[in-house]
Amino acid sequence: MNCIALAIDDLEKEAGIYGRLMGGKAGLPNSELFARMLTSQVAGSGVLPPGLGLYPETYAKLLARHFPGVDLDRELPRPRRPEERRLTERQDLIDLLLEHRAIDDLSEVWMAEIVAAACMGGDHLWQDLGLWSRGDLSRLMVENFPHLAAKNDRDMKWKKFLYRQLCEREGIHICPAPSCQVCADYAKCFAPEA
Repeated sequence: MNCIALAIDDLEKEAGIYGRLMGGKAGLPNSELFARMLTSQVAGSGVLPPGLGLYPETYAKLLARHFPGVDLDRELPRPRRPEERRLTERQDLIDLLLEHRAIDDLSEVWMAEIVAAACMGGDHLWQDLGLWSRGDLSRLMVENFPHLAAKNDRDMKWKKFLYRQLCEREGIHICPAPSCQVCADYAKCFAPEA
């Protein structure tokens, strides 16, 4: 089988998974965003650990609540416990997000944990999450953490913005994002959005 046929097979598989997730969604907040992340995870995109970075029991609750009756056991990687390294930093991010949650739905708590797990990656946050555009991430932030999103009035890249918020809490005035120095898009971070 040639590379083009493999790519088409992958796209059909991804479209099938996304279609099943969206067809079985419970109509709850964040279902579409979770479906995009899960579809990307199957395709090998993003940096989230299996189970979207959630504990296995939490991940099972998310799937049962947002996609009842959809069986993806064979396609999705098995969840595992989060790695111990950088746990304090991750918890600080979760706390920051939860302080600003909309308090509209339980999924905001899961979303805070997932976003914090993705912040451990080295690319743009929307890519590390497995979302399909920066617009998806902006929607995620506005819907789940509206007060925090409103503070990003200069349209700073989200990961850099979150780390800047952590630094401000600690009284640190010079605060680089965790991976800017190795990012291929460093020069674009303050360029206007296309």
